[in-house]
Amino acid sequence: MRIAPLLLAALVSLPSMAGVIVLEGRYQGKNLFVQNPFSEAGVGFCVFEVTVNDQIATDEINSSAFEIDLGNYNLKPGDAVIVKVKHKDGCTPLILNPEVLKPKSTFDIVAQSISPEGTYKWTSTNETGELPYFVEQKRWNKWVKVGEVMGVGTPGEHGYEFKVTPHSGENTFRVKQVDLTKRSRYSEAIKYTDASVALVTWSPPKPKDEILFSANTLYEIYDQYGNIVKRGYANKIDISTLKKDLYYLNYDNKMGETFLKR
Repeated sequence: MRIAPLLLAALVSLPSMAGVIVLEGRYQGKNLFVQNPFSEAGVGFCVFEVTVNDQIATDEINSSAFEIDLGNYNLKPGDAVIVKVKHKDGCTPLILNPEVLKPKSTFDIVAQSISPEGTYKWTSTNETGELPYFVEQKRWNKWVKVGEVMGVGTPGEHGYEFKVTPHSGENTFRVKQVDLTKRSRYSEAIKYTDASVALVTWSPPKPKDEILFSANTLYEIYDQYGNIVKRGYANKIDISTLKKDLYYLNYDNKMGETFLKR
């Protein structure tokens, strides 16, 4: 069968496509850079098409390295971005800085409060990526994670809430986010007291199998070397498997109390 010359030319010009590198994330105001090797045949470069949110990029891709200018697509910080880098068979381009699409913690808290019923509410703005808010409570001279709420990750004001579990006396809470830089970003601390929460006590002073609390409470048990051997939230602790020794107990808003396991 004879193939028409124009059709033959079209078939020869089609790239041999091996796959597509897909990057998804949020626009952070920075561009992507691509290292672009030669094709396996040694003629032309590996990448033959780039799309941004299904729009064909107009960047010059016929070079050993090129930039994908995300500023050409009317994106606002926090907008969703899907970049597809289509390449030929037998070669693979390298995205040099894919982290620029990863979410960053940029939030600002514009209001926060805790209701008498213990609902912690905060309103944030200037988010540019979906990151969880970790709710932390100050206990035993350290911050303890007590929950998390997923952030919306887009500009504008967003409201969140979380039901806290207070200890007796004055409580201190805050929220934080951690992004790819591993640096934490915090809200200001907020105080809260629930007068209905009674002081927790425990017994017996020389326990053998269990420790009993007068109410449910967060707790930690440390050995003499500073290792946590028990942790949880309950009104009693099974200590039957602990060896006979001296231990330190944190509970309610108390810390460092000692007991000798019989």
